[in-house]
Amino acid sequence: MSIINISKLVKRYKGAPTTAVDKLDLQIFKGDIFGLLGPNGAGKTTTISMLCGLIKPDSGNIQINGFNQDKNPTKIKQIIGVVPQELAIYNELTATENLQFFGRMYGLGGKYLKNKIEFYLEKFSLTEKAHKLVSTFSGGMKRRLNLIAGLLHSPKILFLDEPTVGIDVQSKNVIIEYLKELNKEGTTIIYTSHLMEEAENFCTNISIIDLGKEIANGKPKELVAGNSDCSNLEEIFLKLTGKSVRE
Repeated sequence: MSIINISKLVKRYKGAPTTAVDKLDLQIFKGDIFGLLGPNGAGKTTTISMLCGLIKPDSGNIQINGFNQDKNPTKIKQIIGVVPQELAIYNELTATENLQFFGRMYGLGGKYLKNKIEFYLEKFSLTEKAHKLVSTFSGGMKRRLNLIAGLLHSPKILFLDEPTVGIDVQSKNVIIEYLKELNKEGTTIIYTSHLMEEAENFCTNISIIDLGKEIANGKPKELVAGNSDCSNLEEIFLKLTGKSVRE
């Protein structure tokens, strides 16, 4: 059963030479780990931003869990979690203070929020850093805390924009393994990344987009099997999007 339907989605930025998202159609199924992949400027972050209600499309339709994005934005926001590529945490606060702030934004409080914070700090090996300023954290610690902030309200659908970019192998492993666990419990995950090997091993389904249009979709293993001249997802990606460097 599909949980997200995108139909003829269009977004143009004023003064830009090309259309950021160009009549994009996507269907994402409940329980998927869905990889939205593409080179720089392909339209990935713009698409995620429209799905999350952060920016409005110029035209097209978005339905999430049966709700229309235009008519039911509040209901959609209650069931989604967003972990942006840019860290959305405050360096001048401690880990606990950050999570208390975000938890209250979701309407959480009291012992329930306290228990949630303690659970996630332990799960992501941050308990000893609970009362330390985030400004003292490594990049991997900040990424883990950034993820927790998007998980506190137990979203049905989780959007992740480059969640493991620029972090150590240990932090990456902790994040990916917990996301797999979360997915097994029923959370649908939509994920963007430039890390093709990670995407191939992590995602149940993927869509490759370029210049705002979808150019391939399917299960990673089936895509590889269907391209006899490619041995992995990265080779398919380069075959479809080219080898020239993007700005």
